[in-house]
Amino acid sequence: MRLNSVLAEVTERIIRRSAPTRRRYLDLITRQQDRGVSRPRLACGNLAHAFAASGEDKTAIRSGAAMNIGIVSAYNDMLSAHQPYARYPDQIRLFAREEGATAQVAGCVPAMCDGVTQGQPGMELSLFSRDTIALSTAVALSHGMFEGVALLGICDKIVPGLLMGALRFGHLPTVLVPAGPMPSGLPNKTKQQVRQLYTEGKVGRDELLDAEAASYHSAGTCTFYGTANTNQMMMEVMGLHVPGAAFVTPNTKLRQALTREAVHRVLAIGMAGDDYRPLGRCIDERAIVNAAVGLLATGGSTNLAIHLPAIARAAGIVIDWEDLDRLSAAVPLLTRVYPNGAADVNGFHAAGGMGFVIATLLDTGLLHDDILTVAAGGFADYTRTPALRDDHLVWGDRQSVSGDDTILRPASDPFRTDGGMRLVQGNLGRGIFKTSAVSPDRWTIEAPAAVFDDQEEVLEAFRAGKLDRDVVVVVRFQGPAANGMPELHKLTPSLGILQDRGYRVALVTDGRMSGASGKVPAVIHLTPEALPSGPLARVHDGDMIRLSAQDGTIEALVDPVEWAAREIRAQPGSEEGTGRELFTFMRLGADSAERGASAMLAAMEHQAV
Repeated sequence: MRLNSVLAEVTERIIRRSAPTRRRYLDLITRQQDRGVSRPRLACGNLAHAFAASGEDKTAIRSGAAMNIGIVSAYNDMLSAHQPYARYPDQIRLFAREEGATAQVAGCVPAMCDGVTQGQPGMELSLFSRDTIALSTAVALSHGMFEGVALLGICDKIVPGLLMGALRFGHLPTVLVPAGPMPSGLPNKTKQQVRQLYTEGKVGRDELLDAEAASYHSAGTCTFYGTANTNQMMMEVMGLHVPGAAFVTPNTKLRQALTREAVHRVLAIGMAGDDYRPLGRCIDERAIVNAAVGLLATGGSTNLAIHLPAIARAAGIVIDWEDLDRLSAAVPLLTRVYPNGAADVNGFHAAGGMGFVIATLLDTGLLHDDILTVAAGGFADYTRTPALRDDHLVWGDRQSVSGDDTILRPASDPFRTDGGMRLVQGNLGRGIFKTSAVSPDRWTIEAPAAVFDDQEEVLEAFRAGKLDRDVVVVVRFQGPAANGMPELHKLTPSLGILQDRGYRVALVTDGRMSGASGKVPAVIHLTPEALPSGPLARVHDGDMIRLSAQDGTIEALVDPVEWAAREIRAQPGSEEGTGRELFTFMRLGADSAERGASAMLAAMEHQAV
């Protein structure tokens, strides 16, 4: 199939823009491969320290005759998605020994749960935990003991952080090893209804906690299509998983077989063989475009509009929101998965899942089919779904038919003809408007502003009845530099209630809204952020605000002379506690949301210049 013209144009645009930085990056990983730190170059004392506790693997690691896989794990048993990783290192060592190789846990990275910190002070650490994870990954791999890498991570900031760190060791073959979603519990839509009833005071805390516990009930990723599951989709369309591994539930024979295959694939694509596939070559401009297409075609999390530019920059590739906007106009929406529909990711997987999505996008020229993947047969392998046959891992036929067209449709008959993520811009800056879950009659909102500097102020105003009207809720000083750019998902039930009461309601913020962004129109990630002098800092209560996905605008309808003369509102005093003050250096160094909101990458690029 001939490549879609918009896809080709955007890819070429990215290649041209990225040429100098991509060249520097590829030079870096070539130098790392040729003369970087590695086992053969370690002094005897260095090497002895590294295999001292390796038991039966000691002789093999000492000899250097076979690959040694570095495991970087995001395990903790508070985070349901990562709790299954407790047993993975022992399994990976066994699977490596089957091929005469070895594996060691190179290091562990922090893995916070946004579901636990949502609306709490700890959420202000969330985005910057991604840089922390990247730095931790680099520390783990800096020992020079490894010829391949297995990255164990799933959730929001964790997969991007692992990739950003591992890409600085891009000469190493690397596979992402997921653990899968928990089985379906209380339907997500029912859970959301209980949340709204609680917000209205119609049910108590016990009923709310019962609903939440019935939804989030066991080991595995949350089953709604938020950032964690969008990450897993992205790993498939970038070819960094074993094909079809994303949405197989934990603690099953099939999941274990996929982990075994992941280990064997790391070993098969090592630099000593004739099928060398280093991470830094797998993640190129085409793979990044594939990730963007997957995001749009599945109605994925808006958080990836921040994470994808950051991952790309770590590989020397520069993308922006205009690239996403252009692709969104050409990529159809193929899925209805909560919050964009009633089904969860288990229903999506049962209907054909990633195999079907990739197959139908390839059939219409909407994915690059020539990317370098970790799969033996290349990208075509990702159109098939794994299964066990007589306890052996096999892949079925190409997924060419949807098992449920209320969840999953072909590109020839999509739910919508566009991908539902728009760039809007105007005198309030540039932001992202996710339309895929928003009724088209609400894509344009014009209403007076109610301005807040904190989400708790919004909730107080809601409870006092001050927002019972047509209103654009402006929540500012929520950007990376101000307070670490927390998600404002706590506002979702209240704003949804106002909309259900018949009001024209929207949210405008320089913060994030999370992978659970839903039916209320919202312009998020506004950049420049309010701090120190972004346009949001000029907005007053009562200003008419107009936002429109149709024409791509976000405007304060204020006389330009008055607008220019307005005093810049100062940020309220920043809070301390819960470790927030430890991240001050990241807030001071962070760049814009459109560039990935990373202090680490900003500093790295400044040094390169």
